[in-house]
Amino acid sequence: MAAQAPAFWRRRGLPAWLLQPLSWLFGALARRRRRRTRPERLPVPVIVVGNIAVGGSGKTPVVQWLVLRLRAAGYRPGVVSRGHGGRVEGVAEVPADGDPAVHGDEPVLLAGTCACPVVVGRDRPAAARELLRLHPACDVIVADDGMQHYRLGRDVEIVVLDPATLGNGLLLPAGPLREPLARLAEVDAVIAHGGLSPALRAAIGGVPVFPMHLQGSALRALRDPARTLALEALRGCRVHALAGIGRPQRFFDQLEAAGLVVLRHPFPDHHDFSPSDLVFAEPAPILMTAKDAVKCKAFAPDDCWEFPVEAQIGSGAAERILEKLKNGRTPA
Repeated sequence: MAAQAPAFWRRRGLPAWLLQPLSWLFGALARRRRRRTRPERLPVPVIVVGNIAVGGSGKTPVVQWLVLRLRAAGYRPGVVSRGHGGRVEGVAEVPADGDPAVHGDEPVLLAGTCACPVVVGRDRPAAARELLRLHPACDVIVADDGMQHYRLGRDVEIVVLDPATLGNGLLLPAGPLREPLARLAEVDAVIAHGGLSPALRAAIGGVPVFPMHLQGSALRALRDPARTLALEALRGCRVHALAGIGRPQRFFDQLEAAGLVVLRHPFPDHHDFSPSDLVFAEPAPILMTAKDAVKCKAFAPDDCWEFPVEAQIGSGAAERILEKLKNGRTPA
């Protein structure tokens, strides 16, 4: 089970300042590792989708969006991922009906929705090599959450940025940042899931920023995916909302904005759901994210619904990425 983020990450109080020396050490070690790591170049281009902070920022919907855009442009993409929450030793391909307990929740969701090969493994270059061995027709690889895995050479870097996840703006362990804000000025594109402060825009510099929001309108029954229900049909109704994602608040807010009366049930990111998690004293429809639905389908009650969403990303983002692919590799 993923741990909850420490409360002190949200502000620069005494705990954060006491941990500041460890943050400096973490930053120095991270810079040293990046300088000394020799990236492995693959025979096909690699697009990394990641972030600079701990926690969810909406990377999975962006990967889904990107795979669709690449396929529309004539590419044959594949995806590599870590497989958080899974038990894969080494590397493994993820079937469309894969087991989230084995392969991880996000890879199973991607394998079931992207209609492209997905391979998981802690060693990202090894996962990418396995993907190309199994699917030699693949001509571009999308690395899900691969920003800090510098052993995997990359041609395009995309940061999915949710300003709410940046907290106090300090590096681990004093704050939630895996890399300093200055790293944003080195990527090829920033996809922003929320408004940017002037300070954040200054840190990004001249890198193009594309706004994103998640859009959905229909629910899908977990027990019978062919059965759908318009979200509008539950306006004014009380519902149980479950979310084991990086920012459950965003899911709850989206449902409330649609007019639902939401009984909130937040869980840690990558939570390993059990049947008891779906039992409530008050009878009401149960709604959850697509990422959580892949783990609950086997034991979901009848009135349990998935709310799939799609990333809506500002115009020009796909063209920017395709242009970077066309014009060749970025320096290692």
